[in-house]
Amino acid sequence: MRGGAVRDPAPMPETMPQPSGALSASAALRVECSREGFARARSFTRDTLHVWSLDHRCDDTTLVITELAANAATHAAPGTAGTTGTPGAAEIRLGFLLDPTHLLVTVSDPDDHPPVYAPTGSALEEHGRGLCIVDALSEEWGWTPCPPAGKTVWARLSTCPPI
Repeated sequence: MRGGAVRDPAPMPETMPQPSGALSASAALRVECSREGFARARSFTRDTLHVWSLDHRCDDTTLVITELAANAATHAAPGTAGTTGTPGAAEIRLGFLLDPTHLLVTVSDPDDHPPVYAPTGSALEEHGRGLCIVDALSEEWGWTPCPPAGKTVWARLSTCPPI
């Protein structure tokens, strides 16, 4: 939701949305929770969207993936965020599902705890704004548990070009 509108603090959906039509394409990538892994995630996102002719959604989608990956590294894999080439560093999985009207982006991590959306606080705070950014750039977002362990946080973005 854009334009400064405030959403009601409704509970986050705990099920992933189903594609709104026939699945057009999908892509996935595993990355380490490291600077190189995050750079690879951004590059993979831009390259995938370019191949799918979604360059007009590239900036928003890359920012959403970056925020979700940073949250996973910070909260699900503490101690590995920002490391450089650490053998055995925690991994996260990125996913992209494309249907005719929407792009579903996912980040899966090994932690069972749900994401914490905290829309209050100062815009000048260094941390804690990631899910607010995801909320602002996506039509909807949520999370789903991944038994036996872990979760997937997802965001759904429109594929329509801006007006």
